[in-house]
Amino acid sequence: MRVWYDACTGKHMRYGVALAKRLRKLNHEVILTTREHPDTLALAKALGEAPIVVGKYNPSSLYTRLEESANRVLQFSAMFRDCLPDVAVSSPSVELCRVAFGLGVPTVLTADTPHATAVNKLTIPLASTLVVSEAIPRSFFKKYGAQRIVQFRGVDEVGWIRDAPSEKPSFKKPLIVVRQMETKASYTVGKADLTTKLARRLASLGTVVFLPRYEKAGIEGLTVMKDFVDSASLTAQADLVVSAGGTISREAALQGVPSIVVSEIGRTYVNRYLLKKGFPLFLVAASKAFSYAEKYLGKRFDVKAKLAELENPVELLCKIIEEKTCL
Repeated sequence: MRVWYDACTGKHMRYGVALAKRLRKLNHEVILTTREHPDTLALAKALGEAPIVVGKYNPSSLYTRLEESANRVLQFSAMFRDCLPDVAVSSPSVELCRVAFGLGVPTVLTADTPHATAVNKLTIPLASTLVVSEAIPRSFFKKYGAQRIVQFRGVDEVGWIRDAPSEKPSFKKPLIVVRQMETKASYTVGKADLTTKLARRLASLGTVVFLPRYEKAGIEGLTVMKDFVDSASLTAQADLVVSAGGTISREAALQGVPSIVVSEIGRTYVNRYLLKKGFPLFLVAASKAFSYAEKYLGKRFDVKAKLAELENPVELLCKIIEEKTCL
């Protein structure tokens, strides 16, 4: 089959590459596309992929967001004019869903971010099949008009964390990794960045490696990563990970590294799911984050057995695609 996957963010790219590698082993053709984004191209290169770049991410204003999205739709439409894919997959991509729907191509969608209301409204209703964690109630997706929902026992990150590269520690211990809060997404408009201030305070406990989203300026007392860094590999050698909630938090917890989530947007179904499963992912108020850091810094958790019990969503996606149950 001819499968199209569009990766809009770093997480999407990691998911897409994991799926592409599996599909190629099954002798399927994969068309991997992406957009210019702070995380996508560098990660693709690190993972040995050369995706087709279509458009860019420009969150400067509502106008630039809309215009760039419209441009991607037109470019994708032209790209597939003479040779349609058999199925489209995304995690999720607004432009892929719109183009696939418009051209009559079935879409398999993954989703795990309830607070991304705008994206959910623009993608879920157009998907033929939705593949999601059992952590998220089916009723949540039904309200967006989901047609067919297939749930799995686990979270998206299981799809690649078992094969994440391991590197020797390259930073002085104890190592604390802090991922800056997403500051330009539609769901964070008007919200204060809690992570930068907290990172400065955590520097009293060890070496803080700060992963900025967009601005790469240095911050006194912190190691600011100005170039690309593989978050899955970095978290594997960390003694503590702190974020506002997202992929890096779950990547850390699935590897037994204590992870602290400090914002309301991080209290997602999938984060609470991992916590209940016994993974070291802690959802705390920003005022309590430092005390949690002192308590859990350097305490590695043995989660191999727990990780083995979770399902790999990549394998499920391949099964759905091969059996053509999305068509």
